[in-house]
Amino acid sequence: MVRDVARQVADRVRAGFGLRLSTMEPVTSGADEHARLWRAQATDGARYAVKLSGGGTPAGLVVTAYLAEQGVPGIVAPLRTDDGHLSIDQDGRRLTVVPWISDQRALDGPMTPAHWHAYGEVLAAVHEVPVTDELSRLLPVGGAAYPAIVTATRAMAERMRDPADLADPLVADLAGVWSAVADRLGVLTGEVERRAVDTRDRSGPHVVCHGDPHLGNLLLGADGQVWLIDWDDAVLAPPECDLMFVRGGVLAFAPITAAQQRAVFAGYGRTDVDPVRLAWFLAVRALDDLSDWTRQALDVEAAAADRARAARIVRGLVSPLGLVTLADAAVRDLDRRC
Repeated sequence: MVRDVARQVADRVRAGFGLRLSTMEPVTSGADEHARLWRAQATDGARYAVKLSGGGTPAGLVVTAYLAEQGVPGIVAPLRTDDGHLSIDQDGRRLTVVPWISDQRALDGPMTPAHWHAYGEVLAAVHEVPVTDELSRLLPVGGAAYPAIVTATRAMAERMRDPADLADPLVADLAGVWSAVADRLGVLTGEVERRAVDTRDRSGPHVVCHGDPHLGNLLLGADGQVWLIDWDDAVLAPPECDLMFVRGGVLAFAPITAAQQRAVFAGYGRTDVDPVRLAWFLAVRALDDLSDWTRQALDVEAAAADRARAARIVRGLVSPLGLVTLADAAVRDLDRRC
């Protein structure tokens, strides 16, 4: 079955993009459960990321094509089909081809000071591009989904208070995790709702944001070069929507150090980060990650390894260095400032 899908995709790539693929190797490191990704090699030796996306919109493709046209560094433009489109429909899903630029993910390291500096430069260049009418139509507003995220978090909290299958060790473990952070989640959900209007009404530009620029979406090259990939979550938002991954410390499963932050902002060139917007975006992301990864861990139809991985991520999110803890600290710091 897997080989059949790969063969069908290769045939579609040949017909639509004019590329003859000799090999297609599945890549399973991503977190998008609606997508399938292959590292493909063409008969001429060139390598490509071939992706079949089942969720979201094509906005990310439009954004990367536009950013590349604007000369933004660290952006890999998608290939266009023979008739000029950015994707092909494959049984209701988007089939895209992008040059495979590097095998080295920043998440696997090592990140040099030059890489951190270049990462800041890329974010700054992205935030500075003019917002076109097309992007205004295509891109959602960052954080606009917060009511659904709050609802999903409260529903999951209710479910985990009395889970149906405590005989499952994984379920029992997750129930304990949610019980231990119940008070913190109550604070975060309340703060997300309470500060939503304040965050929206605060002065400042809405710019093109990647929306998910953690180290898993950053590739490394020689001489400090970096590439920011996977733009499926691109939004129009205040810069804090992206900068929370630096100032808020959520770039990876370990906090970013002070020296690394300095290197990023030396490349970014600005330090006027609004603490209210930063804390709000952190809290929204924390709730979304916690509820969604818990949902995946509870999915009895999923493979045992996938469920176990999701459960590990949930435990990491509520650890002393995890995103829930960081968001809770940022929100509480706002109260201390008042």
